[in-house]
Amino acid sequence: MPKKESGFACRFEKFSEKVTRISGSPWAFMTAMLMIIVWAITGPMFNYSETWQLVINTGTTIITFLMVFVIQQSQNKETLSLQLKLNELIAAVKGASNRLISSEDLTGEELATLKRFYEQLSEKAKSEKDIQATHSVEEAEENAQEKKEHFLQK
Repeated sequence: MPKKESGFACRFEKFSEKVTRISGSPWAFMTAMLMIIVWAITGPMFNYSETWQLVINTGTTIITFLMVFVIQQSQNKETLSLQLKLNELIAAVKGASNRLISSEDLTGEELATLKRFYEQLSEKAKSEKDIQATHSVEEAEENAQEKKEHFLQK
């Protein structure tokens, strides 16, 4: 049974989704651009003072600081959703390696090893004439086992 999120976490998730959607809109960009233009135009009125500069620096710093957390919340949720969709596809496709389900939990070294393996599969596929030929981790294990048995027989 899925763990129920706290009231605050649920409200923050909804808030971050809304803020992320709004902040990525053309209207948000135009509003920010307008604020910069107004700030720049007021420069001569304030003699380009340190206070005038501090206003924009402080405002942008605060907004950036807060947006990092809001956008990261939305990004985490979207990434998890994408991982689950890919896991479903891997689980549903006959011949796909189930070892890749939850590959996001592997170490960097393990991921690099898998990447090298898939690069080798890609090179093997390029050298074959049959464009529909496929290869998997399991096939590689079978080949390795056959090689081992062949070596032990000698």
